[in-house]
Amino acid sequence: MRGPMGNRFVPVMVFVLASSAAYSVLPLQSWSASLVSPANRKDEALSHIQRGEILLRQGDLKGAADAARRAVESNPSSAEGHYLLGRLHLKDRKLEKAAEAFSRALNIRPASPDVLNDLAGLYVLQGKPAEAEQALIRAIAADPAHIESSLSLAKLYERRRDVAAAKKTYASVLALEPTHADALFGLATLCDNQGEYQEAREAVRRLTKAHPAHADAWYLNGQIAEKNGDLDDAASAYQRAIAAKPDLVDAHFNLGFIYRSRNRPDEAEREFLEVLRYRPEYAEAYLNLGVIYTGMNRLEEAERAYEKTVALKPDHAEARYSLGVFYELHRRDMPRALAQYRKYRELGGRDDRVERIVGSDFQ
Repeated sequence: MRGPMGNRFVPVMVFVLASSAAYSVLPLQSWSASLVSPANRKDEALSHIQRGEILLRQGDLKGAADAARRAVESNPSSAEGHYLLGRLHLKDRKLEKAAEAFSRALNIRPASPDVLNDLAGLYVLQGKPAEAEQALIRAIAADPAHIESSLSLAKLYERRRDVAAAKKTYASVLALEPTHADALFGLATLCDNQGEYQEAREAVRRLTKAHPAHADAWYLNGQIAEKNGDLDDAASAYQRAIAAKPDLVDAHFNLGFIYRSRNRPDEAEREFLEVLRYRPEYAEAYLNLGVIYTGMNRLEEAERAYEKTVALKPDHAEARYSLGVFYELHRRDMPRALAQYRKYRELGGRDDRVERIVGSDFQ
């Protein structure tokens, strides 16, 4: 009895042992992967994507990229995972890898306006405006309310100098959201650049009414008013821009120039000093201070301001001329004045009075 049972039993034991040995060499990951359900893989990928988005907002691009790769490894059919990876490659200027990731996302979800919008941005960087336009048209067709794609398309038309198409696209955004700040500002800027000041002012009026703290809108309003000779309106607009954004350097500069032109030197000085507080290398602010200080008979400060101008910008012809006049008329120092006048001429400056002083035979 023992012999036959042993003959039947031994092969079974061999089979079991052989099977155990075969399974023992498989990596633990293979076991776990085979046990993860599709639903669990989606949950795991989503967890990685959420972590990647958080890391991206924190500026940790390396960590975000690692999370995105884990997401697509967990679930290769995750459009969101491929999209996140594409955005990170785009930020890192790895354009080919970004295009590949966006393409995979679109293969999974062809009508994703977010992916198509970012793909259009990639095409712009690659110098492919026609492909960018088609991607944006697809995005808008997929979701007519996808405002980001419409704004991108309007900007694309602006770069192409297709003013009518850009206006029409901005209008489509405003039909959806009548007070959309970016659309109103884009339309106002476009009209201003085309010399359509009335239309530009209307867009700015709507924008500042809906968004009273929009500094750039107030600044643009000031520029339009200046072009139309409305200096009071311009000054008021620049003041509103500064109130909304105190470090808006160009608003301080333009306001200072208006004050200077209206013989309000104290207020002009204040604005140009504000310019230099935020941008110490702004040569033109020093030049204007030189003019103001000269008019106020604060000659030591004027000389320092003029000299600072040419130190910052040696090829500034107007500064060379102004410093020459200062040396000639206020310091009675003709050698130094002549040096500045000659430099002024070398830089292409022409003035009849300088020609007579320096001599027409100067080369």
